[in-house]
Amino acid sequence: MPSSNNEILIQLRDVSVDYGSKPVLTDVDFDIRRGDFIAITGPNGGGKTTLLRVILKLLKPSSGKVTYFSDGQEAKQLPIGYLPQKSRIDSRFPITVGEVIQSGLLGQSKLTRTDKEERYRQTISLVGMDHLANRPIGELSGGQLQRTLIGRAIISKPEIVVLDEPLSYVDKTFERQIYKLMEDISSRSTVILVSHEMTYISAMASRHLIVDHEVHECTGHHHFMESDCR
Repeated sequence: MPSSNNEILIQLRDVSVDYGSKPVLTDVDFDIRRGDFIAITGPNGGGKTTLLRVILKLLKPSSGKVTYFSDGQEAKQLPIGYLPQKSRIDSRFPITVGEVIQSGLLGQSKLTRTDKEERYRQTISLVGMDHLANRPIGELSGGQLQRTLIGRAIISKPEIVVLDEPLSYVDKTFERQIYKLMEDISSRSTVILVSHEMTYISAMASRHLIVDHEVHECTGHHHFMESDCR
């Protein structure tokens, strides 16, 4: 969904990240605005996940600044739903599918118990995991775990949704459902998405970034070519 206005939600200025003496991101400058659907691609090791972690303030940049805004004023935090890469999840943790999805509502004190129960029923059905609600996550396939984690990321209907490789491990049947899910999410949230599977997603996105230690924004809407980037 193209930006409906110019309201800046997240601002990155002169952001660099070094691991030891190795530069991972260098002099990153861009704004994330309300209504953006930002698709991010780039080579492995180019810094895509590092960029997401900086945006989420899970990783402090070596230099530069990340600033959040709410109603035009600087804010300490924003309502963000996050789907990390599956490799960052400890599937041995003794927790069920339902508990993982419900954990996305932690801190939602404004919702009544009935609201939370209804939100949970809608979300677990949306990601096609209602029949496995009581299954421990250690017994799930990769695609089932990914669908569970997507549920956790979107259940609170956050203002911003950050998705790191949402199509990983997902079978082709559910991949089509995820595309529909992306369209639904982007109609009400700002979306930042990293994926190697850009064929369909790039058509939905309003902005395209290539991350290869630096960040280049692309002007082409249906493909990613260096000549389209600045």
